[in-house]
Amino acid sequence: MDSGIWQSFRFNLEEIETATQYFSESNLLGKNGSAVVIKSISKTSCKSDDSEFLKGLNVLASLKHENVVRLRGFCFSKARGGCFLVYDFIPNENLLQYLDVKDGDGTVVDWSTRVSIVKGIAKGIAYLHEYKVNKPSLVHQNISAEKVLVDHRFNPLLSDSGLHNILTIDIVFGSLKASAAMGYLASEYANTGRFTEKSDVYAFGTLVLQLLSGKQKVTSSVRLGAETRKYQDFIDSNIHGRFFEHEAAKLARIAWLCAHECPIERP
Repeated sequence: MDSGIWQSFRFNLEEIETATQYFSESNLLGKNGSAVVIKSISKTSCKSDDSEFLKGLNVLASLKHENVVRLRGFCFSKARGGCFLVYDFIPNENLLQYLDVKDGDGTVVDWSTRVSIVKGIAKGIAYLHEYKVNKPSLVHQNISAEKVLVDHRFNPLLSDSGLHNILTIDIVFGSLKASAAMGYLASEYANTGRFTEKSDVYAFGTLVLQLLSGKQKVTSSVRLGAETRKYQDFIDSNIHGRFFEHEAAKLARIAWLCAHECPIERP
C-alpha cells in the first residue's frame, strides 16, 4: 500500500478514545448508532513479528466489496497493549437473529430476501477468492451465520475477512471449535490441517441450508430433504409455503453440492 494511503488508515489513540467515550460500556459493539465499530485485539493475540503483522493488516486494508465489511482504519497502542481495528458499522447485527425464530415473530425473513442474502454471500466469497491487483486471493477460514452481518437493506456482508492474517495460530485454532460444532468445518480439515477455497465453499453450503430451513442446526433430515427435493423437510415452515419451487430446487442442489463431504464434488 502507498505510504500516504497507509497513513490515512491510521488513527491515534485519542481519536479511538473519543469515538468510544473512553471505552465506555454504553458503546459496546451493537449498542450504539455510531458510523463505525471498533474491534479491540490484545497484543498477545496478534502476530509477534511486526513485518508479518503489517503484511496481514495490508491484506485487510485491501478488501473493498459491497458484501465484505470494510476496514476504515487501525490504531496501535502500547499503553493499552493492543491494536484497534475500525470497521464500518452494520446496523442489523448478524444472521443468527434470523434463525430459530418463532412463527409470527417480526424477524422471520421472507423468501425473496433469503435468496438475495444467499446471492450476496456468494458474491462476497467469490471476491475474497479472486486474485486482483493489490488484493491477494484470500480464504476466509471462518464463515458462519455469526460472521455474516446484515445492513438495513438486508444486504449481507462478510465480517472478519482476512483477520487470521494478523492473529496468532492459537487464536485462529481456538475459533475452530465453534465452527466444527455448528457444522461449518469441512471434514477434510481433520486430515490436512489446511484451509482452502473448498473449505469456504463447504461453510457456504451449510449457511444456505440454514437460511432455507431457518434453523441454526442443520440436521441429517434437512440435508436429505435438500438432496431429494422434499421441500417440507428443508424449507422453513414459518414462510407458510410462500416460495418458488424452481428457486428452492436450485438452491437445494447448490447447498447439497457445496456441503458435499468430498471436496472435488464441490463447485
